[in-house]
Formats: sequence, structure tokens, C-alpha cells
Amino acid sequence: MVVDGDTVKQEGGIGATSISRMRRKKPKSFLKLILFGFALVGLPLIIALVNSAFSIDRLADQSRRAVYQAAQIAHGSRVLADEIAAMERAVRQTHILGDTSLLENYFRAHEKFESASANLFELSLHTEQKQLLEQMQLLEISIFGNVSAREKSPEELRDLVGKFVPLRDSARTFSAVGYALIEREVGEMQDMAGDARFTVGWQLLALIPFAILLAFIFSLRIAHPIRQIDEAIRTMGEGALFKAIRVDGPQDLRYLGERLDWLRRRLLKLEEQKTRFLQHVSHELKTPLTAMREGADLLAEGVVGELTEEQQRIANILYSNSVQLQRRIEDLLSYSALQTEKAALVKRQANLAKILDTVLQDQNLITMSKGLKIEVSCPELIIDCDKQKIKVIVDNLLSNAIKFSPPGGCIKIWTSKVDETVQFDILDAGAGVDEADREKVFEPFYQGRQVLDSHIKGTGLGLSIAREYALAHGGNIELMQPVVNVNGAHFRLTLPIRDPEGTL
Repeated sequence: MVVDGDTVKQEGGIGATSISRMRRKKPKSFLKLILFGFALVGLPLIIALVNSAFSIDRLADQSRRAVYQAAQIAHGSRVLADEIAAMERAVRQTHILGDTSLLENYFRAHEKFESASANLFELSLHTEQKQLLEQMQLLEISIFGNVSAREKSPEELRDLVGKFVPLRDSARTFSAVGYALIEREVGEMQDMAGDARFTVGWQLLALIPFAILLAFIFSLRIAHPIRQIDEAIRTMGEGALFKAIRVDGPQDLRYLGERLDWLRRRLLKLEEQKTRFLQHVSHELKTPLTAMREGADLLAEGVVGELTEEQQRIANILYSNSVQLQRRIEDLLSYSALQTEKAALVKRQANLAKILDTVLQDQNLITMSKGLKIEVSCPELIIDCDKQKIKVIVDNLLSNAIKFSPPGGCIKIWTSKVDETVQFDILDAGAGVDEADREKVFEPFYQGRQVLDSHIKGTGLGLSIAREYALAHGGNIELMQPVVNVNGAHFRLTLPIRDPEGTL
């Protein structure tokens, strides 16, 4: 049996051709892709198994023929030796007893010898065996001719008895050569069996890594569209709806990708409708609210006449609430601008302390109405920023602190410089942020679990807008971990001192 690397190369060629064909023509279903992958991965091992089965079958067939021939040669050798002995015995008996009828035994043995010789010639004998067999036939024919010529004279058969000696020697030599050849044949079969084991082992060593490689390739092939779907769902969940969804792979998964892309377009359209609605409603509310705020301001300042103390208090309440409503509307407008990517930054150098002073003055009325105390520690810090956006951030953080601080509480504000950044910390006097709300406080429209005693409920956009503006500046807003024996929510705004983009 001869086995070389051509089989493995052929199998590798089959695998490569199948993979190339699969890439050109994609399966119509995910199930078909999996089944095709299993079939292609198992194909090299099946080929190796079939090849091994054929090799073993050929070895078994050759062994069977060798054993049969060895048995036939051994049997034929014994028959030749027995018939030679029978012919010699018949000639001796005829010579000694002088009875020519005893030669009948010789002629019967002669016929059997010829029949056995003919049967042996029909076998696939080696050259040496054929030569010995031909030599025996020639010797036996010579003796047979002499016996036939002297059949009537038994006393003349004495000289023929000695001629059987070389015939017997030839028969023994033929038998010995036969057994030697059988042993050699057995040795060759053992070598063939060893070669077959080596070949099978080599094929397994070559094909198992190839099968593993095919399994790895198909795993990637199968996992790729699943990863694409997972990435598409995650991208949609993060709100990135402008990126088109495309899924490669079988037809059913590509169809699923098309449905996800349809869902993305639908959500994008709904998002645009929501944004337009917020813009329209915010603008529609802002115009009459501005008139209400200015009217309340005129009343509070006594432009239309002196007010009683009760009237003054009511006017102040109207003005304060109109300012709060205006801030909520501005939050909606800011959020709408963020959603439509219109919140471009116009960066200039600004003093953070002055921005904080402006915000404190704007919030002064509501701070006084709640009897809040504000402790400020803010040195002069010049930063590159969009002053209006930073004011919105500080205003939203302060508004949040005022809203959650109880009457008579103390709000602490301090700033510090850390390397090339500025940290703005604000700590209110409230109950702090519930543990279940910590991961959601910066989500749009999230109100939290605390119930406030207030006539005006927030939109849940302040912290979300503040963080978006901070991120746009290259900074961030964090909710710090609570400290033992310290009440209130602690927020930290981090901003770079210099513009990271270098554009002023």
C-alpha cells in the first residue's frame, strides 16, 4: 500500500474550494450555514476514515491471498514429497519382489505428482520456486521414461532407485524455499501494517488541525452576523440612530438586519418629530412667559404703583416662578439643540468666578425665599470655554442644589486647580441621591425617587444638558460617592483650563 501527501493536499483543496464557493454564494438560512459548516469540518475526517478503511481492506485482502497461497504451496509441497516417496517405494518393491503389477502404484503416484505440479504452476510462484518445480518435473519425467521402458524387466529397475535421491532433495529444497518465502511474505505484511498505521496516524495529525482550522473559520463566519446584530442593537440603544445597519451572512440574518435598519429609520423619524415638537412648544411657551415675567417684574418694582406687603409678596412669587418656568423652557430648548447637534461652542477666555457670581445673582431671589446659605470658595480662574454654556452648567447645578436643599440649609461651592484642569464642586444640604438613582441621574427626563415639596416640577433635563455641555468642552460631571456623616449630593464639574482643540 502506498500513501503520500497527495490525499491530504486533495482534501485541503476540497476545503479551500468549498470555502471560496461558500463566500461567493451565501447560504439562504442560518441553519443551512451551520449544517454546511459541520459538513465541511467533518469532511476531512470522513475522507481520512474512508481512506483508512480502504487501506485496511487492501491489507486484509492481500493477507488473505498470501495466506491462501502459502497454504496451497505447503500442501502442494507435501503432496509432491508423498508422491515421490510412493513412486520410489513402488519401484523398490517391484525390483525386490519381481512383481510388475506393483508398478501400478508408481503410475498412480506419477499422475498425482503431475496433477500437484500443475496446480502449483497455477499459483503465483516466485522465480526460484518455479525453477525448482520445473527441475523436479524434468527429473520425474526422466525417471518415468526409464520406468516405462523397463516395465517388463523388474531386475533392471535397481539403477533407477538411486535417481529418486536428487528428486527427493529437490522436493525438500522446494518446501524449504516455500516456507522461507512465506516467512518473508509475513514480514512484508507486518511492514505494510506498520506503514498503514504510520500513514493513518500521519493523516490524523495533518487533518485534525485542518478540521480545527475549518471549525474556527466557520465559527467566525457564524459569529460575524450575530456580532453585527448585537452591535446594531447596542448602537441603537445608545441613541446613535444616524449610522445605517448592515448585516452580512445568510439571507434570513440579512433580512433581520434590514428590519433593524427599518426600525432605526423609524426611531430616527420619531426622534426628529419629538425634537421639532419640543422646539415648537418651547418657543410657543417662551413668548407669553416672557411677557408674564416682565409684567410680574414691573409689579414687583412698583412701576404701576406702590404695592401692599401682601401684593408685593404675591408679585415676587409670580416673578420667581416665571423665572423657574423660563429656565425649564430653556432647558427644553437646550436639549433640543443638543439633539439636533446645533449646540456649537464659541470658546473665549472667561473667569469662572465671575460666571459663578452672575449665576448666584440670578438665583438670589429663590435662595432668599428658602432662607438658604451659600458658602463659596472660588479663586480667580481663567479658562478657555463657551461662557454661555458654562453658565448653563453652573446654573443647572446650582438650581439642582437649591431644589433639593431644605429651607435654611447650607450649600457649599468650591473650586480648585488640579494640574491642567479646574474642578468645580457643589454640595447641597439635601438627603442625597438614592442608591437606585445614582446610575440614572444624568439621563434625560429622569426625575428620581425623591418627592419634593415644590409647586414646579423639573423637566429632568438640567443635569443631562449640563453633562453634555461639559463633555463638549472636554470635561465631565460626576456624582461623587457619599462621605460618612456628610449629607447632601456632591457633584463635581471638571473642565480643562486650555482648549484641548486649540481653537479660540
